[in-house]
Amino acid sequence: MARRRNISLVVEYDGTNYHGWQCQPNGVTLQEVVQKKVEIILDHPVKIYAAGRTDAGVHAFGQVINFHTEKTIELVKLTKGLNSLLPADIRIKQGREVDESFHARYSAKSKSYIYTIFNRPYLPPFNTRYVWHIPYGVNSALMNETIQEIVGTHDFSSFKKKDEVYRNHEREVLRAGVKRRGAFIYIFIEATGFLRYMVRNIVGTLALVGSEKISKDDFVAILNSRDRVKAGPTAPPQGLFLRRIKY
Repeated sequence: MARRRNISLVVEYDGTNYHGWQCQPNGVTLQEVVQKKVEIILDHPVKIYAAGRTDAGVHAFGQVINFHTEKTIELVKLTKGLNSLLPADIRIKQGREVDESFHARYSAKSKSYIYTIFNRPYLPPFNTRYVWHIPYGVNSALMNETIQEIVGTHDFSSFKKKDEVYRNHEREVLRAGVKRRGAFIYIFIEATGFLRYMVRNIVGTLALVGSEKISKDDFVAILNSRDRVKAGPTAPPQGLFLRRIKY
């Protein structure tokens, strides 16, 4: 009998043209596109598991997926074949055969995201798909000082998607920081898990700190309030990148 293989792929994509990762009835999704191309090459139905369900317009440097097959196709041929079929805004970076127990989501130890802000009076047209444009002055050093307050285990109810229900709103943030490189401000967060919209809501609130509309103490009070209404706006999706999954 053929041996069942567990295949894992690292996927990079521009999420602009998709309604997020997860399959849904009202729009084209990344999972749908990738899954169809895998099925064409393997010539059988597959169920794809992903490390994270990115939302519409969100990008990824290192999304990780896995699926099962009994086909003996070499990994090099599989990845090359997929890249020849996939649209130009989706690419398979690498593939590997993993242990049967591996699950892209549940085996993950941590996930990291990068959010990019462009901080100049005007936005070059080449950057519109990948940044949040903030035309007024932003104090990135104060943002970096403030974001350290989320490191550790906290209840992040203040930064979840409104009306989203979870059994547990606590998440552990391992690292976080804000760095400026010229006009670009990069917000980095690594955690063992995230609530939906958590990164974008943190960034939206940090932007208020950076523009000095609220203080660092106000940010801490918002975090501790566990009240989404008190936090800042949800930062737009195009500035967010799923950076890396660690196993």
